[in-house]
Amino acid sequence: MTTIRYWAGARAAAGTSSEQTSAATLAEALLLARSVRDDRFSKVLEVCSFVVDGDPVGARDHAEVRLAEGGLVDVLPPFAGG
Repeated sequence: MTTIRYWAGARAAAGTSSEQTSAATLAEALLLARSVRDDRFSKVLEVCSFVVDGDPVGARDHAEVRLAEGGLVDVLPPFAGG
């Protein structure tokens, strides 16, 4: 299992701070997460950045980002300030 950890607005839209997934790729994990939530959650994900096991995903194809057993995905919405 991989842990998905939601931050700030992503946490509010997900209705949880974290969840477990058995997905093999980031794309699959996000599809599964979207399938149990409303459109608001999907819209938030569209503007989020993702960090998998400490490595920013950036513009990489989410279907190519493999998830490791015991791994961690951070879902980061845009933050104000800086």
